[in-house]
This record gives sequence, structure tokens and C-alpha cells, in this order.
Amino acid sequence: MHKNLLKLLFPPLCFGCNELLLNNEKIICTSCVHDLPLTHHHLLDTNDTKKKFYGIVDLEFAFSMLYFHKEGIVQKLIHQLKYKGKQEIGSYLAIIYALSLKGLKEKYNIDEIIPVPLHPKRLKERSYNQVDTFCLTLSRELSIPYNKTLLIKNEYSKTQTKKNKAERQVLNNSLFDIKDYSSAEGKHFLLIDDVITTGATIESCAKTLLKIPNAKVSVITIAYTQS
Repeated sequence: MHKNLLKLLFPPLCFGCNELLLNNEKIICTSCVHDLPLTHHHLLDTNDTKKKFYGIVDLEFAFSMLYFHKEGIVQKLIHQLKYKGKQEIGSYLAIIYALSLKGLKEKYNIDEIIPVPLHPKRLKERSYNQVDTFCLTLSRELSIPYNKTLLIKNEYSKTQTKKNKAERQVLNNSLFDIKDYSSAEGKHFLLIDDVITTGATIESCAKTLLKIPNAKVSVITIAYTQS
């Protein structure tokens, strides 16, 4: 009764195009789902995401789910996920992506999913890490444990969206650390972030994880920004 009344007063809208969702649609309408710019990186040994790190950091694999275009549907989704608290978007995208990643754990012997962390101050300001629901859903769908306490961010920094790669790298060199090495040796970590632009933040996180003896690191991001 109450749910029906709420739907009548506040009908669910698509997070992609803001049109009314049909009864069988959730989060994103069917038209927007079909318009999602999938990268298909998981099918390619050499892809744009992996190329970002050639000669910089040794990754087992690196995939992005979607291409990020200015003013496009992915920008709208990421903005609402990151700044508007619409965490259900992360879960929905992960459910879609998990269908393409079945067998990933067994193929690469992945031990844990690790999110790119927020500084505690930033986490308090935002009240959530924007990749949490994406990570949690992939963890459930792919049966890979989620560890959000291993990698920590040491320093609070303002947004890096207007910094170039060199500026970001200087800032990121000492930003991250490992909370506990004792239970992490020899593991293969799947590092996850929302959007890859210059790659500097992911590079810093990956290099920090690789300080763990015999560790391996792979990367998945929700979106890849084409320059």
C-alpha cells in the first residue's frame, strides 16, 4: 500500500535519461542499458586500460567496464553514484558486468577484492566510498572476498580532477599504505576504482600492494576516460 503510494507520488526515473521506468525496469531503462558504451576489455589481452600501465607497474590484467565520454550516460551515472549517494547504481552495474566475468576468480586465482580507499575525513564527509556497492556486488557474484581495510589512505587531499598526471603522481607517491602485511603475503589482489583518467591513483595503490611479498595485482574500473 505505502510502496504503491510512494511510486504514484514519486515514480522511479531512469538514472541515465531521467525518463519513467517501466514496471520491469530497475535503475536504468532498457534503452539506456543498450546504449551503455561497453569496452569489452575482458576479451582483449591488450586493451586501453592495461596500456596505461605498460612499463610503469606490473599488472596481471586490467579491465574497464565502460567508456566515459563527457556529457554521456556514463558521466551521468558516475556523477550520481559518486556525489548524489545513488549507491544502487554501483550494484546494478556490477550485476551486469559480473555476467561477463564468470570464471575470473578461477582463471587468475584472485584472492581478494580491494577498493581504492578514501581518507577517513573524506569518507566522513561523503559517508560512503563510491566503489563500495560495485565491489560488494562483484564479491558476491564472483565469490571473491572483499577486503576494504587492507589498503589505507594516509593523507587527505582535495579532488584531483583538474590535476595533470605529473601533478597527481607527486601527490599520490606517499598517499597509500598497507594496514597489515601478515595476512596478505602471496595473494592476488583485484584493485577496483570508479574511473581511470591518468591512472596515477591506481598506479600508486598497485605499487603499494606490490610491496607485499609475492603479491600480484590486477585492476578493474567502472569506467575508462578516453583522451
